[in-house]
Amino acid sequence: MLRAAHKTGLVIFPAFDWAISPTHPEREERLLYTQDQIFEEGLLDIPGIVEFKPSLATLEDVQRVHFCAPDERSVLTESHLISAGGAMTIARAVMEHRIDRGFALVRPPGHHAMRVVHGARGFCNINIEAIMIEHLRAVYGADRIAIVDTDCHHGDGTQDIYWHDPDTLFISIHQDGRTLYPGSGFHHELGGPTAMGTTINIPLPPRTSEEGFLRAMDKIVLPILEEFRPELIVNSAGQDNHYTDPITNMNFSAQGYATLTSMLRPHIAVLEGGYSIEGALPYVNVGIILALAGLDYSKVKEPDYNPQRIRQPEDTNAYIDRLAEEILGYWRRCPEFVAKNRAAKEFAQRERTIYYDTDNILENQKERLRVCSVCSGVLAIDSLTDRGYHIYAVHIPRKACPDCVSLGYEWFDAVNGRSYDQVFLQDRTTNRYLVHKA
Repeated sequence: MLRAAHKTGLVIFPAFDWAISPTHPEREERLLYTQDQIFEEGLLDIPGIVEFKPSLATLEDVQRVHFCAPDERSVLTESHLISAGGAMTIARAVMEHRIDRGFALVRPPGHHAMRVVHGARGFCNINIEAIMIEHLRAVYGADRIAIVDTDCHHGDGTQDIYWHDPDTLFISIHQDGRTLYPGSGFHHELGGPTAMGTTINIPLPPRTSEEGFLRAMDKIVLPILEEFRPELIVNSAGQDNHYTDPITNMNFSAQGYATLTSMLRPHIAVLEGGYSIEGALPYVNVGIILALAGLDYSKVKEPDYNPQRIRQPEDTNAYIDRLAEEILGYWRRCPEFVAKNRAAKEFAQRERTIYYDTDNILENQKERLRVCSVCSGVLAIDSLTDRGYHIYAVHIPRKACPDCVSLGYEWFDAVNGRSYDQVFLQDRTTNRYLVHKA
């Protein structure tokens, strides 16, 4: 009898009550066709593949990750909490050894949601992977975690949340930001002053096929993962690299996704983008599930699949080889860069303009990080939107030294009563979350 080699859990949550508009690419049909295909193929009848019902994330789970302005209920719905809760359900089952691997087929997605949230960006309100990961850290004591984001769009929200975290390796393989939203994710983006080398971006040229994706996996992703030695590997499993996707320009296939999953061997996969609702998602998701379970996926092919028709340009492999050499060269020098930063800087500053394309909000952010010689450093964010909403937020990391903890509370107390609409403190050493309103 056919049996899964790796016990694999699934959560399926189509979010019937949430859509940006009835005809928007991000709507519930994205998962209904996949759900039908899973039932039609009899995957849930295979011993070792089990379905779980999603739980509900709490506002406390959100507050471990985000500063939501003016508050959580203003920027999310219950569907967002169920989507995050679905990812958490799979992750808990992995941590408790009830399954070996799991796939949260949930929506709404999350990887464009940054630490500060004023609204929706790229169809994302809250970052479901980050909420899941920080839940695992708070409840199970998980530490070193790798996130490999294979969505066609750069996972700029996840990158932002973990930019200063040396214990979270974030790798994003995506279409070059010069040709696609959100216009970021270049290979010189390596992480903050105390965490350089734990952000890795692999921008690929349009029309890259499975040959190029798997080459990047082999030459860049797998060697860095082997060096980092994570306790858990999380795959942000976006599927909009597919050759039929209506809003991207890549040539990946269901076979390619399944092979990538087999190479990566993630403990947890979480659905992100993918908008070819009938032509791609049912086949891609079945391929990923079979690969997670260690089953044969060689017969999973789209009806119009023709590898010759979707071949990548001849110079793509040479480009990936050059990119791999540059990325690995930078990455190997990152410990030296971190040591120099700790020796030479007391504080580091960063200023950015962030556009919330779904809600049409423009935000200006000013960051200040203490470049600590002991920990990753306390972080303060001054955030002002074009609607005049002004907040100040302090993040104390979970491994903060006593000096950084003390400084974080000093910063929080010093700005209370000033010209901010709200002042936030997120103390991850104690899971304390404070809000002061003007």
